[in-house]
Amino acid sequence: MRFVIIGAGRVGLRTARVLRDEGHEVTMIERDEARVRRARDQEFPVVEGDGSREDILEDAGIRDADALGALTGDLNVNFTACMIAKHYDCRTIMRIDEAYREGIYRKYADQVDEVIYPERLGAIGAKNALLGGTIRAIADIAPHLQVVELTITDAAPVNGYTISELQLPADATVLAFGKRGRDLGLPDADLSLEDGDRLIVLADFDVLSEVRQLLVGESAAQAATNAGTGSSSAATDLSSETDTGGVN
Repeated sequence: MRFVIIGAGRVGLRTARVLRDEGHEVTMIERDEARVRRARDQEFPVVEGDGSREDILEDAGIRDADALGALTGDLNVNFTACMIAKHYDCRTIMRIDEAYREGIYRKYADQVDEVIYPERLGAIGAKNALLGGTIRAIADIAPHLQVVELTITDAAPVNGYTISELQLPADATVLAFGKRGRDLGLPDADLSLEDGDRLIVLADFDVLSEVRQLLVGESAAQAATNAGTGSSSAATDLSSETDTGGVN
């Protein structure tokens, strides 16, 4: 496949390397001279200029591209580039940054194929490393929807239940299940839940604390504190670097 990546900063360059390592063709757009040199030093074809301009996108091969990744730190540049790419029937992925609020997400999510927030993913990883233990956030699916991995403990009220007997809140569902020390797979209704077993659960933030109480055995106060209130509460920018594929 052929991709155009706007922004040769931390996020854009790493994304480009992953795509290239998997055998895809990647062309980058960047206006910062130092980043242009860095990308070219890594043997990426780079079009120097403003990624929100159609002529620059055309120079980068947008007409033949399968997808555009607008990964700069400038929301306006990213959105404009995605709207232009839509006219070329490209899949569009837009990065958003600091102002991660539900209104921002909803405003843009319907107009591009996918919205990503790298700093939030970094915050999830840092949180997992800091907390350790029996609960691990995997991904935010939407502003109030998260995928988490939970490990059954002796204190869990559902310890000893079968999957079919497990009754999660209405806004939560089990996606995968794995016995202690085994790989995850599709949940089997007849398997029992025992200490050390893992469940992958998709849950609304409003019911996440209840899910934690059932599967891990946290108290109501612990679960409410640890579950938090949603994506925006943890949207701390962990990076001091701003990507610049377009207008600053």
